[in-house]
Amino acid sequence: MLLVSTFFLVNAQELPVTPLITTTAKTVIKKEADTTRWNWKRGGLVNFALAQGSLSNWAAGGDNFSLTVSSYLNYFVYYQRKRISWDNNLDINLGYVQTTSLGGRKNDDRFGFTSKYGYKMDTTGKWFLSALYDFRSQFFDGYTYNNNIGTFSSTVLSPAYALLSLGFDYKPTNRLSVFLSPLTSRLVIVTNEILSQQGAYGVDTGKHVKNELGAFATINYKNDFGKSVNYKGRLDLFSNYLDHAQNINVFMTNQFAFKINKYFSATYSLDFIYDDKVLFGTAPNQHAALQTKSLLGIGFLKKLEVKKTLIHQVQ
Repeated sequence: MLLVSTFFLVNAQELPVTPLITTTAKTVIKKEADTTRWNWKRGGLVNFALAQGSLSNWAAGGDNFSLTVSSYLNYFVYYQRKRISWDNNLDINLGYVQTTSLGGRKNDDRFGFTSKYGYKMDTTGKWFLSALYDFRSQFFDGYTYNNNIGTFSSTVLSPAYALLSLGFDYKPTNRLSVFLSPLTSRLVIVTNEILSQQGAYGVDTGKHVKNELGAFATINYKNDFGKSVNYKGRLDLFSNYLDHAQNINVFMTNQFAFKINKYFSATYSLDFIYDDKVLFGTAPNQHAALQTKSLLGIGFLKKLEVKKTLIHQVQ
């Protein structure tokens, strides 16, 4: 009898052991499922286009020889974790044209870096409280031409634009971003002494930096239309509270790529710039004007591989 009682007592004590182990195992598995996820995404685009023309005994006239080279590089690094997002973009454009009558000169030269850090404010994940930094300049000396006579007008860091902004970022889809800021600080930089003495780009004569405070908005959109057409566009608007706030500075880029095959495509870019501090003509008839630039070419196009890095950290 004592043996039977002992047997039931031992088995009764062992009954909760199995559920306890099972419960513990479930708890561990659930904790691993809640592991923190770090998500880095990297990729970009490389484009190189070449156009050549030649004439011989051509009655309509024109240059005997012309060669145009243009290139574009975009590289991005995106980061997202829970409510945090951090977008970084680098864009570089370089172009050169050579003709028998005009000689050689650049027709495109700019680089820009944009970094935007945001904190998700709503449950839908569309609104972010964000800080944005943007920097734009160029690599080489630039000239404006009148009757084929070049006048020095720009160089590296002359001008350069550095912008720091706090505002709200609306991202309804992964293709569209609308950033609005009522508080933005923008630096106009002219490091070249010659241009500084001319008071170029709105910087006071003899000075190298001008600080502007105003409102800023930027709209970025990219999309693939079918399998053959890719578009990337950006529109920046800035109003300086301290000087003629009604004059809106405009910077707009449009980049189209029309796929021919795996590696080649036709590309078209159309850019607009308006800055009331950038004047054209000769004194006293200088005036601001809308700057436009368009480039069309056929060449090599390669999308850099999009890479994602996921790191799991057990809490």
